[in-house]
Amino acid sequence: MSDSNLHVVLVAPEIAWNTGNAGRTCLAAGARLHLVEPLGFSLDERAVRRAGVHYWKHVQPSVWPAWPALAARLGELGEPFFFTACEGRDLRATVFPARAVLVFGCESAGLPAAIRDAHADRLVTIPMRAHEGISLNVSTAVGIAVYEVLRQRPTRGEGR
Repeated sequence: MSDSNLHVVLVAPEIAWNTGNAGRTCLAAGARLHLVEPLGFSLDERAVRRAGVHYWKHVQPSVWPAWPALAARLGELGEPFFFTACEGRDLRATVFPARAVLVFGCESAGLPAAIRDAHADRLVTIPMRAHEGISLNVSTAVGIAVYEVLRQRPTRGEGR
């Protein structure tokens, strides 16, 4: 396991570019990326090189064979928060602990209902002023959530 105190989990991500962007955010923020299979794309070296994700070797994501495998180890990573587009507490009212795990679903369907139901008290939503029925791109949501966690943490002279 990583010694990072901030983890981002993508459950069954479908689009390589979104996962690449989430990985870039994790790398920039010092967070660890976890991918839960099935993946909608290949992570082999040729596919990553073709996608132009030159920084991917530094991301070093943990790949889990299925949600139950990660769920069994979730407590070792930190306190989990499950992001969803239409329900849950407002991100702005959420206080993140020193060790946090931010869990996001796939692009087409979000988090599976079974995961949402099992963690109904841990759901978080990013507020939006726009029309009901829309959601943010998952990599955008990851960026917003990760930097909200970092905003809440005391600065230690890190970054620029």
